[in-house]
Amino acid sequence: MIDQMQIQMVDLKGQYLRIKEKVEFGMQEVISTGAFINGPYVKTFGKNLEKYLGIDHVIPCGNGTDALQIALMALGLKPGDEVITVPFTFVATAEVAALLGLKCVFIDIDPHTFNMDASLLEAAITEKTKCIVPVHLYGQCAEMEKIMEIANKHGIPVIEDNAQAIGSDYVFSNGMKKKSGTIGTIGCTSFYPSKNLGAYGDAGALFTDDEALAHKIRCIANHGQVVKYQSDFIGVNSRLDSFQAVVLDAKLSLLDEFTRDRQNAAHFYDEAFKDHESFEIPVRASYSSHVFHQYTLKYSGDRDQLRAALNERGIPNMVYYPYPIHLHKAYKYLGYKQGDLPVSEQLAHQVISLPMHTEMDTEQLEFIVDAVKKSV
Repeated sequence: MIDQMQIQMVDLKGQYLRIKEKVEFGMQEVISTGAFINGPYVKTFGKNLEKYLGIDHVIPCGNGTDALQIALMALGLKPGDEVITVPFTFVATAEVAALLGLKCVFIDIDPHTFNMDASLLEAAITEKTKCIVPVHLYGQCAEMEKIMEIANKHGIPVIEDNAQAIGSDYVFSNGMKKKSGTIGTIGCTSFYPSKNLGAYGDAGALFTDDEALAHKIRCIANHGQVVKYQSDFIGVNSRLDSFQAVVLDAKLSLLDEFTRDRQNAAHFYDEAFKDHESFEIPVRASYSSHVFHQYTLKYSGDRDQLRAALNERGIPNMVYYPYPIHLHKAYKYLGYKQGDLPVSEQLAHQVISLPMHTEMDTEQLEFIVDAVKKSV
């Protein structure tokens, strides 16, 4: 019988055993050389990630929130400029805009993919709109081809929040493929430990094919300095340390394998719940592969009751996200009210995420599925 202690939302310890030798060797080398910040491992990881993504410039930074803020700063946005994004995501996407004095304009999401509803985008654009920030939620891309068509028509840059979908492939209508985060003006990601490509602490990165923009991003992330002690831009201090680069580079070499592990686990869940009257399984968009940062069901029953029953059975579960950003107390000043973004508001009461990671085996999955079915 399976030990309930084996069931975890994310099993980082089990994953570590796959990369233990490479990580321990690299960390010891960092200590021996003393190259703790922006050392050789950081540069190697950046180059390897550029190759993996098929993009010219990867600029590592301190965390995913910093990446979003640096991207907005690099585009030269000014207080009062409008940024169109979605409310059904982690607050960092809107937070950085607010910190820079920008105005968030929220549009609703597609009820099946959980991503920005591109059909609502153009109507939200005004003369003050200076950036669009789609979020690739739960592991698959927003409808980037349509978003980019609208953005290009209006001359508006696009920042992709790619914190949850690294490794996902976007398929254009002509059959061309690009990695998530490489389609817009700038891509941003988080390497928080639980991410599909996760560090052992905070870490993040920005991606772009624009050389001039990449130069500015590098400077902003390093106090705005081109030459030491000479700041050409107002900047921040956001650099990747070498220990995190060691971990990330070791995991990057296995990222596609990790993705297949997640997809296999998702397929098992799908087969178990696809005909269940209380659940809607995750929808795969025709234009994007799904890397399953989260496996998120829509539940038609009493979610609090379900969660309590799962907790009693030792099954971890999470709600990403129970409160749309436009209803957070901190963002009341924007003037949104209950009912303004009905899809986001409804999904906030319906979604529930089950354990999803690279170390799940059939026995664990069977145990989880059985517990869920007994809990509804």
